[in-house]
Amino acid sequence: MSWKETYEDWLQQPNLDPTLKAELKSMKDDKEIEDAFYAPMSFGTAGMRGLMGPGINRMNVYTVRQATEGLAVLMDSLGDDVKKRGVSISYDSRHHSREFAHDCARVLGAHGIQTYIYDNVRPTPELSFAVRYNNSYAGIMITASHNPKEYNGYKIYGEDGGQMPPKESDMITGYIRKIKDIFDIQLADEQTMLNDGLEVIMGEDVDHAYLEHAKEVTINRDLAQKYGKDMKFVFSPLCGTGRMLGERALRQAGFTNFTIEPTEAQPNGDFPGLEHPNPEFPEAFVRSIKLGKEIDADVLIATDPDADRLGCAVRQPNGDYQLLTGNQIASVMLHYILEAHKQAGTLPRNAAAVKSIVSTNFAAKIAADYGVEMINVLTGFKWIADQIHQYETGQADHTFMFGFEESYGYLVKPFVRDKDAIQSLTLLAEIAAYYKSRDMTMYDGVQELFKKYGYFKEKTISNTYAGVDGPAKIQGLMKKFREEAPTHFAGHQVVLTEDFSNNTKKTADGQVSELGIPESNVLRYVLDDDTWIAIRPSGTEPKLKFYIGTSADTEDAADQKMAEFEKALQDFAE
Repeated sequence: MSWKETYEDWLQQPNLDPTLKAELKSMKDDKEIEDAFYAPMSFGTAGMRGLMGPGINRMNVYTVRQATEGLAVLMDSLGDDVKKRGVSISYDSRHHSREFAHDCARVLGAHGIQTYIYDNVRPTPELSFAVRYNNSYAGIMITASHNPKEYNGYKIYGEDGGQMPPKESDMITGYIRKIKDIFDIQLADEQTMLNDGLEVIMGEDVDHAYLEHAKEVTINRDLAQKYGKDMKFVFSPLCGTGRMLGERALRQAGFTNFTIEPTEAQPNGDFPGLEHPNPEFPEAFVRSIKLGKEIDADVLIATDPDADRLGCAVRQPNGDYQLLTGNQIASVMLHYILEAHKQAGTLPRNAAAVKSIVSTNFAAKIAADYGVEMINVLTGFKWIADQIHQYETGQADHTFMFGFEESYGYLVKPFVRDKDAIQSLTLLAEIAAYYKSRDMTMYDGVQELFKKYGYFKEKTISNTYAGVDGPAKIQGLMKKFREEAPTHFAGHQVVLTEDFSNNTKKTADGQVSELGIPESNVLRYVLDDDTWIAIRPSGTEPKLKFYIGTSADTEDAADQKMAEFEKALQDFAE
């Protein structure tokens, strides 16, 4: 059907959700209607994410049920043992998240599939933990992470607690596309499911188990005991799920002198005063900075609404606060982990850290200094989870120490298989205490690392191509980069071109070899000064992302290089 026919079909549905029907009737702009109905929501390894509202290209009860039906049919095909293992379900503080989560349970229940669902909002990393804790076959997290309040999303997890692998995700997509009537998906009665034990409510039992494991994150308990009662810092969950476990994790680690930003302390899907509840943006720290100055806080820490990402701002000598990038936070964390274990004599001989291919070389340089191998994987935390699985099953001789992506996601201990802001919150508090023990702030610590390893700068440029023509524009730009094959950027020669779509790397003199990494639609260029540039389409949004990483002996020189490379990249992309 055309988008107009699909729109009319929705209008004619006799039992359409009343709220969606009212929204549908209020839609007058043809472009808005076309965008909502021209194609089904994309479902990939990261699940789906989009604006809430009526339409097949929107997050609503029908698209959520459709996605869950795809998972249920897959589980049906795998047999009763898989169905008995079931699905763990969680949700964040966004509007309709609870409703979507319980509809997921009802769809699964109609197939006789066991479900475990939280009694209230919980962080994404606790959903990852719950999948492993319950030995579930899969997990569902209703969240749009750090997107604005108008968005929601559906993340699906595999049995290891990492995001669903591509093979299974593709199978689910196939089953979703075979569903003929989005309005005729069967729903079980939830009270009957509860009475029959087909639905189990999770709560304090899983919280307690998670927090017991979280004790492993602390490396030097003496630091927390000595400085945890005096060190001042601000914590904001940005109206999301972070306070649920974050406050308890901090206190059990020995940190009691933190202040929770009161306006942002409670879950609230409106995210008042936060157009983007995203801890990588300065505006997310406006209230925390004000509070930090009032109490003279050493550091400000914020978690995004589903508490899988974390950002922080550090106090400078003049009393102002400077936001650290995700790459800088990760590098500080990795340095502390390796240094603390080295001092304690507990650094394994086969220690390894894992990062995405678009993350900083700053951390790689730190790892090399400690004799620790840095493993590069594709973007998406499931690839870091895959590395952990290889280490634990003996497929590779490494001990996992730390994993991260530049997009403010970090994992310290692998009892979770996704980025975990609760673990990161606890570790960052310990790091702040470490620098305080040296009569330094975390800002001083970052500067110390720059002076030792060089000044590293990274930048991510996201170009949005929304609407019907968006995918074609993104594909066209990727095609241009491949076919025209740039040889220089800003006067620097490309010495290595990596094309992850065909698993090849090519040197400037034409030698071609394998990358040895799964295929993905990513291009990466390494230049003669060790600067690197990468291009990839976003997996969850209509965006083409450009990444630049460079370094120099001074901060000014690194800034200058970044500006030159950014201009050269944008010029080529026009």
